[in-house]
Amino acid sequence: MESREPDRPAAEPHPDLQALGVQLRRLNGELNRLVHGFAAGQGLHPTDVQALAAILDSAEPLTPGALRQRLGLTSGAVTACVDRLERAGHVTRVRESTDRRVVHLRYVPGAQARARRYFGPLAQAADRVRGGYSAPELAVVLRFLGDLNEELSETRSPQT
Repeated sequence: MESREPDRPAAEPHPDLQALGVQLRRLNGELNRLVHGFAAGQGLHPTDVQALAAILDSAEPLTPGALRQRLGLTSGAVTACVDRLERAGHVTRVRESTDRRVVHLRYVPGAQARARRYFGPLAQAADRVRGGYSAPELAVVLRFLGDLNEELSETRSPQT
């Protein structure tokens, strides 16, 4: 049985890891600022904008149930979110399969244009920054972000 030294301070995080955490939190804050601005301008909740991104980025059409799982919301919260998005003209519910009970969420093309206009400065900033990196450097950044997103998607915080 190992004994712990009492009153021993926790190890300091590695400086690179700490700097990475600072930059990731800063990026998250900047993206949240933009998302909140878009949401407010569209009469939406920031979670609604997360839902729009999930619908847009999905490789296959999302059902409300899949959206609920992706965002970690209750069924009632997803229903309210989709209702707001539909009223605002951003998404439509479509019954595409032979099973008429299955509803897919589709991003309305005109709404995508509104989002592109609003987030255009973000895309331009990313393009300017991207231009300062070589293809191999960008491949590492993309691999890191993809791996981090995958790891985080499977991480659950302890209940408080």
